[in-house]
Amino acid sequence: MRLALYTGIILAGGYTCLTPALAADPTGDWRVADGVANIRVAQCNGSMWGAVSWEKQPGGRDENNPDASKKNRPTLGMATLIDMKKKPGADQWEGQVYNAKDGQLYSATITPVGTDQLEIKGCVMGFLCGGETWTRVGPPIPLSTANATAKGAPKSAGPAPKPQGTASQGTAPQGTAPQGTTGATAPAPAPKAAGVAKPGQKNAADPVGDICLLPEIAGFAH
Repeated sequence: MRLALYTGIILAGGYTCLTPALAADPTGDWRVADGVANIRVAQCNGSMWGAVSWEKQPGGRDENNPDASKKNRPTLGMATLIDMKKKPGADQWEGQVYNAKDGQLYSATITPVGTDQLEIKGCVMGFLCGGETWTRVGPPIPLSTANATAKGAPKSAGPAPKPQGTASQGTAPQGTAPQGTTGATAPAPAPKAAGVAKPGQKNAADPVGDICLLPEIAGFAH
């Protein structure tokens, strides 16, 4: 029996364990072994999650999902590593992996090896375990702003007070002085950095953005 997971996991007999590096970080973007996709791993609500962040052949669909309502959903942005919890005393996380080849969930573990490799191991019904190595293609990801909100971080107490001596109403055209001021020129807005997406935003260079804000992950019942 041999099942090839979309995420690149090969479920087959035999697997050689490698010693994980201490204090390794599994977050970031990883290229699967056969090079067909990148998986973005991030910490969301205290668990590690992974979602497809790039496809070699764009336009994939989850056509093998047994849920008819999901058969046409894009595989780009689809969760593949699901709610993976850290094992006490080890740099290893265990949870589930979604296999887009048959639309099923399987138990799985991820184990960082050094800083640039991630060992993936998946099992069918607790046996027929096998795995492969993913290669880092993106840096570790800071804790998501979505996590900060979920963990009860204090919210802003309201808008910052307006500076003294500025007009309280209306906006003057750029380069002219607002009425009621001493003639100072209104500063022009700072230019935005091209091609850089803030957490949760998407652009042409990064169509997935912060995976913790993807509906499938954000709406997961913990």
